[in-house]
Amino acid sequence: MIEDQMAILDEPEKEGESDPFEEAIHTLLREVGEDPRREGLIRTPARVARSLRFLTSGYHQDLDKILNGAFFPVAYDEMVIVKDIEIFSICEHHLLPFFGKCHVAYIPNQKVIGLSKIPRVVDVFAKRLQIQERLTTQIAEALMERIKPQGVGVIIEAKHLCMIMRGVEKQNSVAITSHMTGVFRDCDLTRAEFLRLVRERG
Repeated sequence: MIEDQMAILDEPEKEGESDPFEEAIHTLLREVGEDPRREGLIRTPARVARSLRFLTSGYHQDLDKILNGAFFPVAYDEMVIVKDIEIFSICEHHLLPFFGKCHVAYIPNQKVIGLSKIPRVVDVFAKRLQIQERLTTQIAEALMERIKPQGVGVIIEAKHLCMIMRGVEKQNSVAITSHMTGVFRDCDLTRAEFLRLVRERG
């Protein structure tokens, strides 16, 4: 996975080939009233291009390759939760970051997935231009499709710089979204247990 991301970051680097990403940043700097040729900005287009390629690398990642068959048969049918997964994404409306925590739970159906794979699934979808609602749904549906559990629950709590730095300029606002499938949607007790466990701070 790291090797794949590094390959993405290095595109394009062919001799004599201009980078349209860098050219776009160069134009942006001029449009905001800056001089892209001044000392502090000479390397900025290259740095921004590299940064944005990393922050949107989810478009180029193969989810099945990342999961790499990490499914294990097990006689376990209680809730599995990975909570407080840090997320960083970019709002597609203003190209400003939003960041926070993602909580993921599922109830196995004869097999489980390696715990470290869940944050990787979150990252695949977070490293794209997003809205929080769609990100929440994509994570849940991807896990539901691949693990085929009894149900999946996903909650995201995030702060959006498009609300903090501009617009309403509310510094402490937090957006909370959820997506429930299977027993998390159909069973009030299962959903309530998930919400209770997410709220608990150990």
